[in-house]
Amino acid sequence: MKKVYLDNAATTPIAPEVYEEMIPYLKNEFGNPSSTHSFGRQAKGTIETSRRKVAGYLNAKPSEIIFTSGGTEADNMVFNIAVNELGVERIITSEIEHHAVIHTVEDICKKNQLEFALVRLLPNGHVDIDHLKELLAKSDKKTLVSLMHGNNEIGNLLPLEQVSELCRQHNAYFHSDTVQTMAHYRFDLKALDIDFITCAAHKFHGPKGVGFLYLNNNIKGLPFIHGGAQERGLRGGTENLYGIVGLAKAMEVAYEDLEEHQQHVQNLKSYMIEQLKANIENVDFHGDTTPENSLYTVVNVCLPKTSKAAMLLFTLDLKGIACSGGSACSSGSNKGSHVLEGIHADTSRPNVRFSFSRYNTKEDIDFAIGVLKEAFEKELVD
Repeated sequence: MKKVYLDNAATTPIAPEVYEEMIPYLKNEFGNPSSTHSFGRQAKGTIETSRRKVAGYLNAKPSEIIFTSGGTEADNMVFNIAVNELGVERIITSEIEHHAVIHTVEDICKKNQLEFALVRLLPNGHVDIDHLKELLAKSDKKTLVSLMHGNNEIGNLLPLEQVSELCRQHNAYFHSDTVQTMAHYRFDLKALDIDFITCAAHKFHGPKGVGFLYLNNNIKGLPFIHGGAQERGLRGGTENLYGIVGLAKAMEVAYEDLEEHQQHVQNLKSYMIEQLKANIENVDFHGDTTPENSLYTVVNVCLPKTSKAAMLLFTLDLKGIACSGGSACSSGSNKGSHVLEGIHADTSRPNVRFSFSRYNTKEDIDFAIGVLKEAFEKELVD
């Protein structure tokens, strides 16, 4: 049976070049980076080479890159540093952030009796910048703003430079979860005045279980994981050597042909939108789908009402199509998408997220459209 993978916002297949780069560190180059003998020194050198490579792509300093187990840990580190080291008294975020942010913010604010504020959202899912200005201006409390760069469910992009400037005008710290956009867009962290960004390698054809926190050198942190002096003393524990190697290689592969990759995937997204409109009646889209304001990798589709809405994803899966009804991080939960609820979307209709990668083709889109069209033609609709 033909299988088409259109859930790349959840995770991406590992790039062949990344796999090949990791093999020696899985087989032979196994030294502990903290050991002082030649095996350990070689491993340590490999990590620092990878750190320099990652920093170079971001125009950051190597000392500003802290390797982690992924985006969730990196996000948690941000709030730990902000509250326990920087003395933040108020956190501003939005209700459509990833759960790694919104749940952590709710918990840390409750435990530390901090002020917690949600910025309003516009009908198209974008952050209301005017309301953010009001929130920043209304209090002199030391504040952290945490807003994601690219939403993992509806694809809306945040104007990073504009938000950064606002934060600086009001002496606020700024964190952006860049898990969906890292290695999909270029970042110049010398030009972009930001305190924290976070990354997970498996979102851009790297291995799972590794990511990083960018921590601006102007900020000092306390240990998040105790037990050793690794990663500037912030994260104790033996480093994930082969994962770090894979992360750095995945960034290299991504940035070597980024513009070509962007154009290829944007064309696939635009083609799918066009074909959905042409083949299925009353189809709609959540969020902002304009290329300049949305992730080229994600489209969230609102399909016609059907008596078998709960079975639609299952039906697609049986036909060989992998897609999602929301964030994969919410799997196992009976709750609907908090993102769609946050933008007051019509959740009485089936909502499906399709997300694309460099390995998808136009034929994949045609196959998915054909299956969807057949499903609705077989009287799935009331």
